[in-house]
Amino acid sequence: MADYRYSKDHTWVLRRGERARVGISDFVQSELGEISFVEFPEVGRRVDRGEAVCSIDSLKSTSEIYTPVSGTIVEINSKLGEEEFCTLINSDPLGEGWLFTIEMQEPGQFDDLLTSTEYQRYLQEG
Repeated sequence: MADYRYSKDHTWVLRRGERARVGISDFVQSELGEISFVEFPEVGRRVDRGEAVCSIDSLKSTSEIYTPVSGTIVEINSKLGEEEFCTLINSDPLGEGWLFTIEMQEPGQFDDLLTSTEYQRYLQEG
């Protein structure tokens, strides 16, 4: 099983060397409901942990997505740029529904994120 880490802002991170793939958790995608549009950050943009980097529109609301680690955006999931594919976030939030990949400036920030067990405990505590 992959070693996902989570932020308290409900994003997940899957580390691949110095790069990290980022998406939203299954919990938050279910709270948002049907996703209709994703506004992505620009590739090449330098971001700091906790900075709003993109937004997701659903039938219920618009939500800002905050980066869980600092670095440079190196890839976006362009498949989600087409409205009919935005539902991948709902159907596969931890897989094909990923949002962006970041080249981490401080890879140690990954270790500061919650493990899957810690994230589940965080959700239960409300």
